[in-house]
Amino acid sequence: MKFLHTADRERYRRMTTDEMREAYLIDDIFIPGELTLCYTDVERSIVGSAVPTQAALEFPVHKELAADFFCQRREVGVINIGDAGRVTVDGETFGLENRDSLYIGRGSREVAFESDSADVPAKFYFVSYPAHSDYPCKRVRRNEANRLEMGSMEECNDRVINQSLIPGIVDTCQLVMGFTELAPGSNWNTMPVHTHRRRTEVYMYFDLGENDVVFHLMGEPDETRSIVVRNGQAVASPSWSIHSGVGTRNYTFVWAMGGENQEFPDMDHVSMADIQ
Repeated sequence: MKFLHTADRERYRRMTTDEMREAYLIDDIFIPGELTLCYTDVERSIVGSAVPTQAALEFPVHKELAADFFCQRREVGVINIGDAGRVTVDGETFGLENRDSLYIGRGSREVAFESDSADVPAKFYFVSYPAHSDYPCKRVRRNEANRLEMGSMEECNDRVINQSLIPGIVDTCQLVMGFTELAPGSNWNTMPVHTHRRRTEVYMYFDLGENDVVFHLMGEPDETRSIVVRNGQAVASPSWSIHSGVGTRNYTFVWAMGGENQEFPDMDHVSMADIQ
């Protein structure tokens, strides 16, 4: 298990490009035949993936979690960004097609990830937060997510926000999760920008070509920086930081939030006049 140690607001202002990438960027997430984990100090979230090929992959038990099993005190949100696969939780199997989501509640002991085909495997991306209550596991198909059409072609941010693991669809402790798809010709996400002091967020970008990148914007509104992000990489954003981006083409990203408020509209919007 990797560890991501983010910087505080003062150190952030003096960081080099390499230091920023080391502190906020999560790379090497999707590795065929492996389950990867990255423990962050952003709400103690764990970010990772399972890309099963020949055999099923299961959550390991790490001493750093001080738990008998991974979900003993944690909840997990899963979104499949690959081909068809299935997740078995304590004997119950949930088939997940591309863009389907799954909530795994606290107390789930045995979790196994499998692909329907080893040649075209599933790519299960997941984010986990500490949990204080038990809620049942629930699958949310892509067409069952709450769909919000936002932006415009004129503003280069025509996009669809798919809210899959949110209140009203799934009961969770603090996890809120979904994915945003940008239309061809659009490349801006989450603009105008915002922060939300009551929770933190992780963005994972995908549907990018080999030579495409996203310039992920972060930092306080008057002290912004960018991190170059490639396909299948993620950025952990502290509560004081904006989180936005612009790509060399359209793309998709999974957003996952954890903290003390689950209400999606809970945002502190920033005037474009105040961005520096």
